[in-house]
Amino acid sequence: MTVSKHLQELDGLPAFDFPDAEAEPKATLPDAGSVAWRIAVDAYDSEEEWASAFARFLKAVDTSEVRAVIVGSWADAYDSAPDDEIAAIVAASGQLPSLRALFFGDITFEQCEISWINQTSMTPLLDGLPQLRSFGVRGGQSLDMTGIKHERLRSLTVETGGLDAGVVRGIGAAELPALEHLDIWLGTSWYGANTVVADLEPFLTGARLPALKSLALRNSEIQDDVAAALAGAPVVARLETLDLSMGTLGDEGAQALLAGQPLTHLKKLDLHHHYLSEPMQERIRATLEPAGVVVDLSECESEDDGARYTAVAE
Repeated sequence: MTVSKHLQELDGLPAFDFPDAEAEPKATLPDAGSVAWRIAVDAYDSEEEWASAFARFLKAVDTSEVRAVIVGSWADAYDSAPDDEIAAIVAASGQLPSLRALFFGDITFEQCEISWINQTSMTPLLDGLPQLRSFGVRGGQSLDMTGIKHERLRSLTVETGGLDAGVVRGIGAAELPALEHLDIWLGTSWYGANTVVADLEPFLTGARLPALKSLALRNSEIQDDVAAALAGAPVVARLETLDLSMGTLGDEGAQALLAGQPLTHLKKLDLHHHYLSEPMQERIRATLEPAGVVVDLSECESEDDGARYTAVAE
């Protein structure tokens, strides 16, 4: 996972950039349901507002067949919350009956660093799209996930370089009975992360997430603490995938994880971008791979003067 490139696909559909205002009249567009439509405006070169580009999109394609939408850059992601963009999508919900996947904020670091992307409450968006199955958002500044209730959502992804604990607690209190995949990038305190293990308790017990099969608590500077907490977490016994990648995981966290409950039932354990010693890596492989667990130990990092870094921060 990287924020240096735009999403290449969403919900199994290849991403397709909806053309800008000058190119669109002459462009050949794919079938509406065959791609994930990325609607974006160039923050530097375009005078068009995102809502205007979205309005052109609604007129140009058969919206009844649209299955996936990627919200790319809006004109002032550095300065303003995307309330107008959310309002435009919600207002068009009746025109998008087949929409099943939405990613909000597919913005690369060249357009706006992840920790500088202004966000807002996602609750109106999720409330306004009850048919969604997959939702993702990038950027934690002013992000609010309070009061979320969604009967059909199966996948939720929150990508940040630093996530406020209030957002974590908001997700933990959400009513998501169908959720199978949860992916949270906790980030670093340099960019606003202040989550402690106690804030993760709803995910560790899994009591509010009865359908959960895949849990990612990653890109965290407290990765050792998270790993230790998961060692005895009730939710682990019913997971197929556990993801502690992109963070500062070291031998201490890995040792705690291996000393806890068995992990041999997992289909995959993702630890890429880590600070594990070679002996610990070999121990993990020897414990899990014979049982058929796919283990990702790629991107072994070296400590810089005793410091460890998450894969994504600013």
